[in-house]
Amino acid sequence: MLLVALMVWNILTEPGITDLQGNFKEVAFVRNEQNSGPVNRIYVVTVNGEQWKEMERYGNYMPHTKYGITRIYFFSNKKKYPTKLLLSDNNIEDSFKEYCIGIYEKNGMSQVSLRKYPFINKVGISSFNNH
Repeated sequence: MLLVALMVWNILTEPGITDLQGNFKEVAFVRNEQNSGPVNRIYVVTVNGEQWKEMERYGNYMPHTKYGITRIYFFSNKKKYPTKLLLSDNNIEDSFKEYCIGIYEKNGMSQVSLRKYPFINKVGISSFNNH
């Protein structure tokens, strides 16, 4: 009985998205209807500040399917952000790209990347052809 209670306690105390700092809030989600092939999940999530390590942890908690893609566009909760996404090469409207502070992506081979300010080039001019 003690072993069962310990297992239940361990499951209930596992850290998760709600334990992260940054006040993360999912505001948009789209998924392809591909049930026999790669599943692509695209999210827009707002965050309080530039919580880079927490953003990566957030992405690692999100569902991922082998050979699929999980992509999260992070936006400040104090600026403009999209509330709808497109299942195309251009997931968010151009008018929101300058406000994107990061993109987390786990690709089909489960490799993770987090790009900071992905639509701003080194001289501060918007570059909307990056993704």
